[in-house]
Amino acid sequence: MTGDLPGRPVGDGPPPEPRPPAIVGRGGRWRDQAVALGWLVVVWLLLWGDLSWGNLVGGLVVGAAVLIFFPLPPVTFGGRLRAGALLVLAVTFVRELVSASVHVAAIAVRPGYRPRGAVIAVPLRIRTDLNLALTAELISLVPGTLILDVDRDLGVLYVHVLEVLRPEDLTDSRNRVLTAERRIVRAIGSPEEVRQLGVEPDRRNST
Repeated sequence: MTGDLPGRPVGDGPPPEPRPPAIVGRGGRWRDQAVALGWLVVVWLLLWGDLSWGNLVGGLVVGAAVLIFFPLPPVTFGGRLRAGALLVLAVTFVRELVSASVHVAAIAVRPGYRPRGAVIAVPLRIRTDLNLALTAELISLVPGTLILDVDRDLGVLYVHVLEVLRPEDLTDSRNRVLTAERRIVRAIGSPEEVRQLGVEPDRRNST
């Protein structure tokens, strides 16, 4: 297996500096907690498979206990939803999902073939918890790539790539991760994040 040295992201320039701690106002914190509680209740109801007052109250109690005893880090959404960029994100994801599925299936049925994998470190340019989570999920959902670890302080994703035939494949894999990040930021990023990546959003589709 080939790959980068642990803790040493490969890229142009020096390693990224640790990001400053997120500052979340009291109002934003309560809003985020309410959203998290709502999602936990939804998951609880889906697990039980029955919408009833008992399950609803039980979900509220369990969700509140989870948030109290296992507090989540502050993740706030200060971006804008852009319909056109969201559509591009969805279409390109489906296209890459189908293409990667066919590629992995071809590897799986090839007799005696053992793909040479690699682990690469990809420093993201927008080092927020939300961007880290969304980019990691998007990459992991595509067959052939899997997030092994996340350095939250440095904003680095450690990605396992299934098949590496030549050194250029490592560069291509890094570029795919950064392209996914770019699409996410263009679709839901804040104006400051969009400017940071040098992406020009479609203002007509902003909501």
